[in-house]
Amino acid sequence: MQTSVFVFAYDLVDEGYGHVLDTIRDRAGATAVNLACSYHHARDVFPHNPRRKVRFLEGGACFFRPDPARYAGLKIQPIRSRLTDDHDPLSRCIEEAERRGMAVRAWTTNLHNTGLGSQYPDCALQNAFGDPYITCLCPANPHARAYLCALSADLASRGVQAILLESIGYHSFDHGYHHERSFVPLSPIIRFLLGLCFCPHCTAQLTARGVDMERVQRFVQGEVERVFNGETSAVEHMPVERSTLAALADGELGNMLEQRCAVVTSLVTEITEAVSAVGSTQVIAMDMSGAAVGYATGMPVGDPAPLRAWEDGLDLPAVASACHGIAVLAYARDVNRVRADLDAYTNLLPDGVNLTVGVRPMPPDCYDAGEMTAKVALLRERGVASMDVYHYGLMRLHHLDWVGQALRAQG
Repeated sequence: MQTSVFVFAYDLVDEGYGHVLDTIRDRAGATAVNLACSYHHARDVFPHNPRRKVRFLEGGACFFRPDPARYAGLKIQPIRSRLTDDHDPLSRCIEEAERRGMAVRAWTTNLHNTGLGSQYPDCALQNAFGDPYITCLCPANPHARAYLCALSADLASRGVQAILLESIGYHSFDHGYHHERSFVPLSPIIRFLLGLCFCPHCTAQLTARGVDMERVQRFVQGEVERVFNGETSAVEHMPVERSTLAALADGELGNMLEQRCAVVTSLVTEITEAVSAVGSTQVIAMDMSGAAVGYATGMPVGDPAPLRAWEDGLDLPAVASACHGIAVLAYARDVNRVRADLDAYTNLLPDGVNLTVGVRPMPPDCYDAGEMTAKVALLRERGVASMDVYHYGLMRLHHLDWVGQALRAQG
């Protein structure tokens, strides 16, 4: 089982490339790093960073020097981080990693990009009222798809071991901006309906696939307007379950949910083809379900994580067949919950799928070394290809020691 640690270019620049890689290798026993090569807005606390303890990240930026030729003629152009003014952090990271016999995996946040969504709002998700959600590009938009293919091929040409595709599906209404407010009470199902995309490209593609998008849009507008007006909505208190949603809008909402999964799968297929044309880099699509249910508390409840992947438009078996592997997030303190989630993934995915599992060796998922050791034992038992540790810059350094101790305990 490979052990890789998530890092930001800020960590490498501020603390020193060699120092970070040596620390990750020597304390956590890691053999690889996942470098954020494109990332979204955030305000983060960096407990051991010598330059900044609190930092606002450059949202939507590329933390490497993109090859302009790969984006020639594309509507969407990459945003370069200021960190690339002096050097290319990805090239430097690969160089230093190779000296230590370590691998570099490129970590990208793809459609979750407020920087690009702000510059190209016509490429962003649009709700049933035509309002753009600038925090997320639409997976059906041809300009967004072309850009992500170019970005992934660009990274593959640098010789990274793999590309971890985070945020490759549809985002929800609540995902990813600052000071998000609504003084109108919105139930989970109304929030879900508000997150559905009706941009021209989604409308055209899903209509071509047999969805009555006008019927769905009228239905969503009507139910949301009733809630906004303080009237009674027949669906307002229904659970957000696929079987329940499928019957709405005379069954057309269920048709829409099925067909937008096909849109996401085709995007992963196109990215994989673009990467394979360049070399042997693996494409690993990330299912964010574990973060959706356990990110804040480490105490997810309800159904196993992968059973909600459809909310993001992910048909996990189809996506797994379209690329080289699936990354999942085991964001839970209870090792039995992690086991249940992995069981669910095993039941859903085709045999032999390359599985990457993200873990947090720190609160709220781990409060002592023993909890981390139990998770490492489980992942090794399951034959996981890679354990990805989140996140070097955001954790106290002694949590890296818990990873190293856990790996040594397992021989």
